Amino acid sequence: MKRKHGHSSEEANVDMTPMLDIVFIMLIFFIVTTSFVKEKGLIVNRPENAQKSNKPSKNVSIRIANDGTITMNGRQIDIRRVEANIQNFLAENITDNAVVQAGQETEHGIVVEVLDQAKKAGLHKLSVVVEGDAS
Repeated sequence: MKRKHGHSSEEANVDMTPMLDIVFIMLIFFIVTTSFVKEKGLIVNRPENAQKSNKPSKNVSIRIANDGTITMNGRQIDIRRVEANIQNFLAENITDNAVVQAGQETEHGIVVEVLDQAKKAGLHKLSVVVEGDAS
């Protein structure tokens, strides 16, 4: 009775079916237990008409001289009519900017009154420039 060492006539096979069953059961478990969360983020509001944003907008130019005279876009106006003149300008032009040029010797009360009326008229971006040689 001699035995040969080495290869046997039957090769060992591993049955993969139970392992595949376990993998699929684990996959189903993870899919069922996963919670889906809606991600939070910023909502971007794009402009409706891109052509409007490309057009250069006119600024309202208000100049207050040292003696208190008010000039808007080259036209002299009364302090009580600043708001109405700005509203007329805004009816024809799309802008929210205004530049108020005041002389160094101009009374601050007049400048504040003009800024208040511009704000009431609908202008939100107001700039004040002080000039030394305004007359």
